[in-house]
Amino acid sequence: MIISFNGSEGSGKSGIAKRLAARLGWPYYDIGGLRRTMAAEKGLTLEEYNKLGETDPSTDLEVDNYQTSLGRTNDNFVIVGRTSWHFIPQSLKIFLTTRLEVGAERIFKDLATRNEGKNLKTLEDLIASLRRRTESDIYRYQKYFSIDVFNLENFDWILDTSDLTEDEVYEQVFGFVQRKLRDAGEYTL
Repeated sequence: MIISFNGSEGSGKSGIAKRLAARLGWPYYDIGGLRRTMAAEKGLTLEEYNKLGETDPSTDLEVDNYQTSLGRTNDNFVIVGRTSWHFIPQSLKIFLTTRLEVGAERIFKDLATRNEGKNLKTLEDLIASLRRRTESDIYRYQKYFSIDVFNLENFDWILDTSDLTEDEVYEQVFGFVQRKLRDAGEYTL
């Protein structure tokens, strides 16, 4: 089974997916992290890299081809990415959402470790940046692939993490995945 995560910024998708992969003993792939690294290698922030991607499809195509290949050649892994559900259609698709302000507060605490954007000195700066990022994601993926990465109908399970602790989110996600593994005749933990 392949498990793909998408969600709003700050919803906890990367942390939860990483914990889930560790618990299952499966590889973990972070497409957003890969894009951040690619941006940094070009001397850009993620926001600048996304803006570049609005006219240069290669910024998205490289990682999208990579995840397509992963989905065709591997099994039993967890992946986080905006388009993973689309490029790995056989995956179990999970969407974590949170209110923008809650997500921004979570990200703001870890801002120093992220290649998010420039001049993000206040929570309000970050919220504005996250809105631009979402708009860019919507624009790019509609333009290049004719998909809406935030259309909840594309997902098997949706969880609002706004008022939950990380442990509560993890337990709910793990419970859902465990039921799906059992239903598929695969093992449970």
